[in-house]
Amino acid sequence: MQRIFSGIQPSGIPQLGNYLGAIRNWVSLQADHECVFCLVDMHAITVWQDPEKLRSQTLTQTAILLAAGIDTDKHILFNQSAVSAHARLAWIFNCVTRLGWLNRMTQFKDKAGKDRENHSAGLYVYPSLMAADILAYKATRVPVGEDQKQHLELTNDIAQKFNHDYGVEFFPEVEALIPPAAARVMSLRDGTKKMSKSDPSAQSRIELTDDADTIALKLRRAKTDADVLPAEPAGLADRPEAKNLVTIYAALADLSVEEVLARHQGEGFGPFKKALTDVVVNAIAPIAQETTRLMQDETHLANVLRSGAQRAQAIAEPIVSEAEKIVGFLK
Repeated sequence: MQRIFSGIQPSGIPQLGNYLGAIRNWVSLQADHECVFCLVDMHAITVWQDPEKLRSQTLTQTAILLAAGIDTDKHILFNQSAVSAHARLAWIFNCVTRLGWLNRMTQFKDKAGKDRENHSAGLYVYPSLMAADILAYKATRVPVGEDQKQHLELTNDIAQKFNHDYGVEFFPEVEALIPPAAARVMSLRDGTKKMSKSDPSAQSRIELTDDADTIALKLRRAKTDADVLPAEPAGLADRPEAKNLVTIYAALADLSVEEVLARHQGEGFGPFKKALTDVVVNAIAPIAQETTRLMQDETHLANVLRSGAQRAQAIAEPIVSEAEKIVGFLK
């Protein structure tokens, strides 16, 4: 089995876009990979986090991942800060990474905008830590969305430069696993913006802790237009909100957009939203119910993370210790 590493930030409650873009994929990858899954709390603090909320959200996100189907008997789930190897290897990689490489990272430019001088150095060197997350386990595959593909390319650049600089073949090349038909889920209030757990309005997203009534209310209020659903996908081209709702239906029902339109062409959004609600509730409400049950025992959740960190440390420590030896650190 090839080893996979993948992480998700424990800031905010995961939403439908996180589920379709990452979590559902994680669950399926467990069948034929050795998986190391991580709540990347060190990445989270590249922008300020309320400490109590971060601790609470780390436990909540653990519960959500377990409820969604992450199997911690067979695979590893832990919080990043509990394994010191991440920070130690990240510093080595900061010293390998060239400033020119970081200056090309579009995600930092997008997040920092015109106010980049007031953002943290951590946000700037975020990609070095991401490379350390992966290579501390010598993972060879990483499931990522398109927005993280550039960071993964940088991971390979860092690995190659480390190997070249020290005359070794130590770190492997990493392959991006990008689901070919990953749904791009947009805001329920604005179909031109990506659904985000950081959006100020909870009405813009379906959270994985939403119950059936909350999901139904959010979808009833979701922005649409006055036209009926078309017969062909081309008819959705200039209708971002309509396209978003059809895309969500297709992704959760494991149908193509063409198949969804064949079933619902000519319908207005009243009946279509009712059908969509059934699909979303069927997928998300059981996760929310199980999350609620798991959250009643936070000690158990903390123990899951503690056990996962011990197993992760057992893999990462020998690798990172050897990297420290290669660069000349005296142990």
